[in-house]
Amino acid sequence: MTPNSPAPRFAFGPRNYRLMWIGLAVLAAGFITMMFGDKENYGEDFVGITLGPLLLIAGFLVEFAAIMVRDKSLVAPAPTATAATPAQVATPAATTAPAPAAPAYKRL
Repeated sequence: MTPNSPAPRFAFGPRNYRLMWIGLAVLAAGFITMMFGDKENYGEDFVGITLGPLLLIAGFLVEFAAIMVRDKSLVAPAPTATAATPAQVATPAATTAPAPAAPAYKRL
């Protein structure tokens, strides 16, 4: 890396990593809930059959959001408009669009 090159930019910011950790915690809670449900029913109760999978779905949704959400600290600021100098206003650039080329095929 040369001294004048910009600092590397990462795809994830602090908000993304925070959401990832929350999602992992919810996933772990879902797996633990399914594994250690009611000891008498061997996990075949509301906690093991309903609550655990719901926690897993919520955890995966949080992980998806952690990947897709754009962190505001990583967004580059919009360029600001600069005031035009009188020389730029007096001599506008005379650019014209080129004439369309003839098609390379023949119509029947």
